[in-house]
Amino acid sequence: MRCAFCQNHEISNGGFGVEVSIERLAQIFIEQQSRGAANIELVTPTHYTEPIIDAVSIAHADGLSIPVVWNSNGYELPSTINRLKNVVDIYLPDLKYFDDRHAVELSDAPNYFLHASKAIETMFDQVGAPIFDGARMIRGVLVRHLILPNRRHDSIKIIEWLYKTFGDDVYISLMNQYTPMFRAESIRSINRRLTTFEYQSVVDHALELGVKNCFIQVGRTASTDFVPHFNGSLIF
Repeated sequence: MRCAFCQNHEISNGGFGVEVSIERLAQIFIEQQSRGAANIELVTPTHYTEPIIDAVSIAHADGLSIPVVWNSNGYELPSTINRLKNVVDIYLPDLKYFDDRHAVELSDAPNYFLHASKAIETMFDQVGAPIFDGARMIRGVLVRHLILPNRRHDSIKIIEWLYKTFGDDVYISLMNQYTPMFRAESIRSINRRLTTFEYQSVVDHALELGVKNCFIQVGRTASTDFVPHFNGSLIF
């Protein structure tokens, strides 16, 4: 995807990155576990699917026991998800758009909902309803949706589809943290932060539907303070 508002544009479009071998990646997983990490979160990992599968296999043999999280944009194929059986414990996909017009305009991602909805259904078929160890999810699906300016009705359609399809067997995260970044300033309809009304109307609709397993955000979350700094630390 080529999101016009990508907060990770330094690595997705700017060429920043650090080369890591499969063996070293497996070591990094073990090191993160030894530091007390609750899970191994793989962010936008789809284009590295095969190396990740190999690295997780090595790490499991070396004692990796914490959950592996697949944090993706949802724009992937069921065949990819099927490759991840017994590799991934928790799926954390985005479901960005219902209307394909928004997907094409803002992310150059034709047929986004068609592909993402099938991918999320496959994720759920693979790992099932959420399982917790205390307050921590150790298996399941949590679908994130970032509400965008001027597109609250699209967000409402996404919530309706999720609840109709899964009920409360998947968790939903409704995010109000949209911050205009990257190329967003060139697109008038998204060159502003979300209004309280836009966000609350989506939350209210989820409540009216009967959604129970849903995370919401309060306070000022639309800030570059929440954007990570990419410096390659703690890799070598």
